[in-house]
Amino acid sequence: MKYCSFEIDGRTTYGVVVGDGVVDLGKRFGDEYADLKALVAAGFPQHVAAAASEPADYPLARIHFLPPIAAPVHIWCLALNYAEHHNEVQNAGRVQELPKSPALFARAADSLVGHGQTLLHPGVSEQFDFEGELVVVIGKPGYRIRAEEAFEHIAGFTIMNEGSVRDWQFHTRQITPGKNFYRSGSIGPWIVPRREIEDVDQLRIRTTLNGQVMQDESVSSMIHKIPRFIEYVSTIAPLYPGDILATGTPSGVGFSRTPPVFMKVGDVCEVSIDRIGTLRNEVAQE
Repeated sequence: MKYCSFEIDGRTTYGVVVGDGVVDLGKRFGDEYADLKALVAAGFPQHVAAAASEPADYPLARIHFLPPIAAPVHIWCLALNYAEHHNEVQNAGRVQELPKSPALFARAADSLVGHGQTLLHPGVSEQFDFEGELVVVIGKPGYRIRAEEAFEHIAGFTIMNEGSVRDWQFHTRQITPGKNFYRSGSIGPWIVPRREIEDVDQLRIRTTLNGQVMQDESVSSMIHKIPRFIEYVSTIAPLYPGDILATGTPSGVGFSRTPPVFMKVGDVCEVSIDRIGTLRNEVAQE
């Protein structure tokens, strides 16, 4: 199942993708579940999922995808969570050693757009980099969750292009500025429920820029695995349904290449993950 949020004819709703169309769940169940976050919190109820057997209401070509969760309480992200990515950053002189604990930062909701929407080139920098990532969507709330219970709190998975403005990221030791430019990253196209991903470690992240493969690595290469991430971040603050946890990017990012490769206006970046789908965005001038 692929659950998405979208806009159609000026109306915001949510649905399930079926083939090349979408069944409008908001039209059918909006009084019961106001949005996709509410559906996530309810655990994707069977009576709602059954609507996937009905004819699609709209072709995908007609809808405008939105970030799957409109207003997450938290968007937590990991840096340096793949060994080879750490090595390439270290070789560029940006870090010294592997982080012993998850290297955590936060993003604002308005820094992300949906599938098919344009990423905004920051204008004040030419160092606009791509980062393909697997994203965990929280379904069951929890505070100080034990690692062995972490997967019970996951609703599903989606994809992020965690666009980074590198020179602003490295202005100081705090990388937050370079990670939060308006509409600089993307998320989607949809959420695939956790029960449909048998072994998350077998997933593979593949990022292309204008059709050229830039990143291609298995999720199994993560340093801090998903249960550890959930345990760590939920020690800081409670996790809520719809919270977004971006698990870090593999090697191959643009600033570590010789010469560097950055996203420019008119470029198309795609991030694909097995069993989930492909997140596609074009870069536009702000």
